[in-house]
Amino acid sequence: MGEPGVHEKVVARPEREPVIDVRDPFEVRETTEVTERILDAALALVARWGVTKTSLADIAKAAVCSRATVYRAFPGGKTHLFESLGLRELSAYCDAIVEVIDLADDLDDALTRGLVVAARLLHDHDAAQFILEHEPELLLPFLGFTQVEVVYRLTALAVGPHLERFLPPDRAAWAAEWCARLFITFVFNPGETDLGRVDDARHLVSSFLSPAFATIPAS
Repeated sequence: MGEPGVHEKVVARPEREPVIDVRDPFEVRETTEVTERILDAALALVARWGVTKTSLADIAKAAVCSRATVYRAFPGGKTHLFESLGLRELSAYCDAIVEVIDLADDLDDALTRGLVVAARLLHDHDAAQFILEHEPELLLPFLGFTQVEVVYRLTALAVGPHLERFLPPDRAAWAAEWCARLFITFVFNPGETDLGRVDDARHLVSSFLSPAFATIPAS
């Protein structure tokens, strides 16, 4: 996804230690209020027109600011802005999922809650739905045969610890990863199953997930 965000520049000085510049060239330089307004405007435009047809000029107009303000907030331009938007939305998405998992009484309940909330949030996210329907090619860098394994590993890292009340850490990570695999499979091949329905999600969990962990108590 472009060059790394942190560039290191070593400046040699006589008889002194090198000075390392670790400033991020993509560092957000505008206030949080301004950047959030820009990101909110971008999100609304993507829900209407998609990523490809949304320009920085469109975003600036919708956010009621100048293009210069947008570039000050996101020096890397459109790529930087949409990467920031994606990270913000994914962070909120994960927070909502682990919040309901933390309220669960047992493993089946935790996995069911997680799948249901994940499905409902995705269904209600207008920008995500536009991309899934009209710009699915934008997801290929993340869901390709090799790249999707990164998604699964990140899910295990983010969600796994919240399942450790019910499973040992390594099994909790596996359970989170298997849920992610199940979820992505049904997002793109839903059939008659709707993970947003509690009964459907519970059936999948009880049939294909929890049996694998039923005899493995948390330590």
